[in-house]
Amino acid sequence: MIEKEGSFYPDDELRGRAWVNNSDIYNEAAKDPLKFWEGLASNLFWFKKWQKTYGGIPPYFSWFIGGKINITTNIFEKNNLGWESIKKEIAVIWEPEPVNEETKTITYEELFNDVCRLSNALKKQGIKKGDVVGIYLPMIPEAVVSMLACARIGAVHMVVFSAFSPKSLRKRLKYAGAKILITADGYFRRGKIIRLKEKADEGIKETGVERLIVVKRMGMQIPWDKERDVYYQNLILGENNFSPAEEMDSEDPLFILPESGTTGEYLPIFHTTGGYTVQALWSGKWIFDFHRGDIFWSMANIGWVTGHSYTVYSPLLNGLTTLIFEGAPNWPEPDRWAKIIEKDKVSIFYTSPTAIRMFRKNEEIVLSHNFSSLRILASVGEPLDEASWHWFFKKVGGGKIPLLDTYWQTETGSIIISSLPGVGPFRAGFVGLPFPGVMVGILDDEGKKCPKGKPGNLVLLPPFFPSFLRGIWENGKLYRETYFKMYGKEVYFSGDKALESREGLIKVLGRADDIIKIAGHRLSIQEIESAINSLDGVSESAVVAVSDRIKGQVPMAFIKYEGKESGEAIKKEIKKRLRREIGPIAVLGDVYLVDELPKTDSGKIMRKLLRCLLTGEDFGDLSTLSNPKVIDIIKERIKAKAGPK
Repeated sequence: MIEKEGSFYPDDELRGRAWVNNSDIYNEAAKDPLKFWEGLASNLFWFKKWQKTYGGIPPYFSWFIGGKINITTNIFEKNNLGWESIKKEIAVIWEPEPVNEETKTITYEELFNDVCRLSNALKKQGIKKGDVVGIYLPMIPEAVVSMLACARIGAVHMVVFSAFSPKSLRKRLKYAGAKILITADGYFRRGKIIRLKEKADEGIKETGVERLIVVKRMGMQIPWDKERDVYYQNLILGENNFSPAEEMDSEDPLFILPESGTTGEYLPIFHTTGGYTVQALWSGKWIFDFHRGDIFWSMANIGWVTGHSYTVYSPLLNGLTTLIFEGAPNWPEPDRWAKIIEKDKVSIFYTSPTAIRMFRKNEEIVLSHNFSSLRILASVGEPLDEASWHWFFKKVGGGKIPLLDTYWQTETGSIIISSLPGVGPFRAGFVGLPFPGVMVGILDDEGKKCPKGKPGNLVLLPPFFPSFLRGIWENGKLYRETYFKMYGKEVYFSGDKALESREGLIKVLGRADDIIKIAGHRLSIQEIESAINSLDGVSESAVVAVSDRIKGQVPMAFIKYEGKESGEAIKKEIKKRLRREIGPIAVLGDVYLVDELPKTDSGKIMRKLLRCLLTGEDFGDLSTLSNPKVIDIIKERIKAKAGPK
């Protein structure tokens, strides 16, 4: 591989292995996006071909209008690799958290049988096409089966992250009108038993849930309602191994995924069947360079969109093996993730910037493992800072394999910006090129196109790509006001800031409200954090802005520091670094050294909460936090204006 000016260009050997082996695909897609997506859709099995490729009245649109399809048919009987070719192949590897518990492997044929048995059982429970089924499960095989069984019979699945509180579960079930909830007795998390059934019992109160299906993961004593509760294992016992796939209209809903992001808003986004299936297949195939025999590990929980698209649907549509892991990647030892890669010979590893920084902190033990099975590394969740990019690329990838940064949202359904292996280029700090057929723009606040190198608002332009959201469940007004208010009904505002390099690479700078304006100068929070994270001993940081009477805004930094310098010494070094790398305008108001930062379980730092701690504003819903106790600790740290002892 050749590295030039911080950019990574694949060599000819890799280029020859890629599904996309030249850049003409971008020109083809840009010339006629509708014809481009039509061609990709033609590689799937449709019960009935569409009559019209694209249509609608903005901001509403439809793809493959009149077409009939089922996503599970394309995973199983009509997989484009051939059912006889893949049915004995491993579809799922399940790694439980306890190290002494056996790994489980499930073939495509076994998975199909399980999906059909549950499909038949759900139909006997009265579930029909269009009904909403809640799934409140940990990362166990039954979670994958439950999603696919719903899709098989045309039910709309709504996965609720298993760490969410009963209150958060109730809110989602009521809004969507779910009739059934699939849960488990419990699961392991960092050596502790999480009693999930008891949370589910509380969460379904005052909802329309009539039946609770319980997976026996732990086999422990749990509260039981004989009239309402049934064990999953008993429910599917004796059911037929085949269930006919429901012929779904291309625009029929496939799933609802309530989004609770860093701003704490609750948006029950939904995606439809045909367009999502097309883009789930092809985005994975091209972005991750999928090949037969690949073992793909996306660390994302199924409660998030990455878990939907790249833990479940994309690898299975492509006939690969997907690995799912019940536990935390650094428990019981910080190299647990590395041991799994080595043991299961993972070839493609998809993780997050937070996890990469965590891995880097334990470099010595991590690098004692063999990563020779890896041929693709990838990151998602937030911008990957340059220091972490170079460490991951050189230390884990050996400086020889592509490292993909990927950008997308729950709303987009699939990755929409990332350079392709075999095409590139890859450059640290930049996400890459828009996916072929995805129309991206960078506009100023007045709607004018920003020149290259100048930050602006990242927008999506029509024709909107197939996997794009179709709305917010039963709330068209909220959909229009959330996404199409700033530039009108034909321009989707992502809420993110970005800039474009000379060669067309996109650099995502963070949320639009994460741009700080100091004395008239605009600075990106991501830029400040990247400079801070490059210091030895700093594992991660979060910068938030607070109002200032003179400067307008002042950045405040929360830093997880594990080095040997004193608190005051590191604060001075940080301020010097910012002045040198960004300029004299980048002056921090205060620096707080903390033991950890508030995060969702997917690894997103909840900067809004840090801002609220400084301003005294209401926190709102804390149910998405994976470490809620950290809030009180940081609050005391702010009061004391001192770092950890």
